[in-house]
Amino acid sequence: MNPLNPKKLLLTKWTAKRPVAKNKHFLVTKVHYPELPDTKIEFVELEAIYSKQIQQVAWRDLQDDNIWVQGWK
Repeated sequence: MNPLNPKKLLLTKWTAKRPVAKNKHFLVTKVHYPELPDTKIEFVELEAIYSKQIQQVAWRDLQDDNIWVQGWK
């Protein structure tokens, strides 16, 4: 499990272990901050480098080593 700080996720690079539609490398382009300051961050937006498609992912899913690897491998 990768130790992650949700406040430092912006512009980090990720590699999917199982690419879908040639999308293997991703960049965190946006962190969704909640409107209330006391609530926690839940989602980040990942942009595929190859196709520029954007998907929204729960930031805790990035900690799963079976799905994601930090950096571009």
